Amino acid sequence: MSVVPVTSQDLDASEVSWFAALCSDDYRWLGVPDGALRSSWAHCSGIVREAEAQGFRNILCPSSYQVGQDTLTFVAGCAPITRRINFLAAVRCGEMHPIMLARTIATLDHMLEGRLTINIISSDFPGEKADSALRYRRSQEVVDILRQAWTRETIDHEGEVYRFRGVSTDPARPYQQNGGPLMYFGGYSPEALELCARACDVYLMWPETKEQLAARMKAVHERAAEHGRTLDYGLRVHMIVRDTEAEARDYAEDLVSKLDDEYGRLIRERAHDAGSLGVAHQARARELADQFGYLEPHLWTGIGRARSGCGAALVGSADQVLSEIEAYRRMGIRAFIFSGYPHLDECRHFGRLVLPELKTCSLPHAYGRVPATTPATPLGVGERR
Repeated sequence: MSVVPVTSQDLDASEVSWFAALCSDDYRWLGVPDGALRSSWAHCSGIVREAEAQGFRNILCPSSYQVGQDTLTFVAGCAPITRRINFLAAVRCGEMHPIMLARTIATLDHMLEGRLTINIISSDFPGEKADSALRYRRSQEVVDILRQAWTRETIDHEGEVYRFRGVSTDPARPYQQNGGPLMYFGGYSPEALELCARACDVYLMWPETKEQLAARMKAVHERAAEHGRTLDYGLRVHMIVRDTEAEARDYAEDLVSKLDDEYGRLIRERAHDAGSLGVAHQARARELADQFGYLEPHLWTGIGRARSGCGAALVGSADQVLSEIEAYRRMGIRAFIFSGYPHLDECRHFGRLVLPELKTCSLPHAYGRVPATTPATPLGVGERR
């Protein structure tokens, strides 16, 4: 029995995703820049191709103002070089006029023929330091406008930030039906929980103890229930999986063996989410870990020494990692976003050792969002007006 009721309660599969290192986040040794692992088109698209070849069903494409790939441009470039894998594109709300954003997403969704999911982000813009409550109110308005664009004939919105009336949704109709692309969201503040509870589909969490994750799921579900809704839940965590536990632990130690902690701090602080409540929770997890950095027997917090955001990895043999994933599934977690260093190598390790043992799915298909044939939209086979 899951910790809380979830939308996909009876789903016997998981959406297993990998990570495209678009934002200068790929290393052989954490904190040691390697020119061969730069966030170029060649390297990042190579990660996508490998993830699809290994059988991952989705791939997170993050967003940050760092040297690397612009998220939506990158996803568009990947459309013609992939066939099966979905894309979880991070969208920082407010960066683009929301109606034009709705059209951009609809265009991408048609290019991908329904293989698009959206990760809603509310962090500061480059050069901005905005009040958290304001950022989440702005994001709520953007999400509301996107929902209207994908489900109604016109957009009618009267808010604090945006005001529109009678705007046709024809240019913004996506390939996916019954609500458009799924929205994934992660955040810890009361405003963040309210945004997700009202309008998003999958609540994403960063690694903490299972007890803490369960408490977080309960808090989010309480908010969602107030709106007559349920959600699905996802976990973003790094991976270090090898044939034996000893090999995995040795690799974890080697990964941070050349890290200068002062440089690691600079890496953490340059991220746009560096001051968020979620990042503070990851820092607290490192403080509570044992002398080797383990918060739980297989949950290692060493990654967070040189990374803002998700800062822990599952470390162990294939059987041990599978057991951890199954424990999370029993809690009610249906979406997993994994990654590892270097991303191509760890993708292959996980693909060889763990992925064949997992029953996977695409959540947009499980939700009935992806039509069997091209939909009757203006960008599909609908009447041209």
